[in-house]
Amino acid sequence: MNDLKVGVIGIGNMGSLHVLHLNTGRINGAKVTAVCDGSKERLEWVKNHTTGTIKLFQDEEAFFNEADIDAVIIATPHYTHPETAVNAFSKNMHVLVEKPAGVYTKNVLEMNQAAKESGKVFSIVYNQRTNPLYQKVRSLIQSGELGEIKRTNWIITDWYRSQSYYDSSEWRATWKGEGGGVLLNQAPHQLDLWQWTTGIMPKRIQAFCSIGKYHNIEVEDEVTAYAEYENGATGVFITSTGEAPGTNRFEIAGDRGKIVVENEELTFYRLTQSEREFNASYKGDFGQPECWKINIPITGENLGHIGIIQNWTDAILHSTPLIAPGEEGIKALEIANAIYLSSWLNKKVELPIDAALYYEKLQGKINHSILR
Repeated sequence: MNDLKVGVIGIGNMGSLHVLHLNTGRINGAKVTAVCDGSKERLEWVKNHTTGTIKLFQDEEAFFNEADIDAVIIATPHYTHPETAVNAFSKNMHVLVEKPAGVYTKNVLEMNQAAKESGKVFSIVYNQRTNPLYQKVRSLIQSGELGEIKRTNWIITDWYRSQSYYDSSEWRATWKGEGGGVLLNQAPHQLDLWQWTTGIMPKRIQAFCSIGKYHNIEVEDEVTAYAEYENGATGVFITSTGEAPGTNRFEIAGDRGKIVVENEELTFYRLTQSEREFNASYKGDFGQPECWKINIPITGENLGHIGIIQNWTDAILHSTPLIAPGEEGIKALEIANAIYLSSWLNKKVELPIDAALYYEKLQGKINHSILR
């Protein structure tokens, strides 16, 4: 079978990386044959940093109609992900979309429906799902080793960004340009892993977003969210771009112990007996279940972006199951939208959220954005 002909639309930081991966033979069975970007300078970069024949387009419609590609990687600004994907599906193309799936769930639902109707392979660049560390966490939970989940807690504050970072581009950290701050730009991977490893979505969320607490920006740079789950479990998610040094610590407590992920290490505090069973049967005063501290070895390579692109290619060519189905992109976005909406309304919100209400509130933010 001939190599899959892939186009890349959006040649920013991530798009240029995808072009290089495809052009240097790091993806088996696929090659980049066309790119699209509105900037002549970015197209010139492609010309100067790649080999072979790659068609260059500034116009999106010309790209989709004339590029002669089988599949497309979308690395355009956040707001355009769904509409660009819908366009690609209408042209009978397979799609790999960068995170986040979009900015609001209303049009991401439309993207997912278009993907379903097209029958094409649809994936999202949740590259942290290729990390053996989080794959092991998911395996321990899904296998029942941890028992029923009681609590989750993720502190992810090692996203430090200086004011100069935000000042480097006028679209950064604006409601009109990005659609949000740390939740939409830095933390989507953790929001995805939060639900992917545990296998559960929050039922309701109460959240607090601090706008420009540490930076001169119009969006949030610190978030604290409290989640409640259907089974009575609770969770806390804390993230910031204003802490140095930051922390990355993920805890999941269950009926059979506790999992802690920190410093790229996985520790399982495993109970020899279910806490609920111990609680019901123990007759002493201050006893507790016996606990073994187990340092779980992590083997395998974290393939990152290459792993996701390769998996998407293999799914197209060989029907390999997807690591990150594109339709699942809405889950992390649903959590992010719920966090924003709770903060804006100053109350708990139920999931799934009122997508129309969120869209209305977001439009108000966009209308007052400093980016015109």
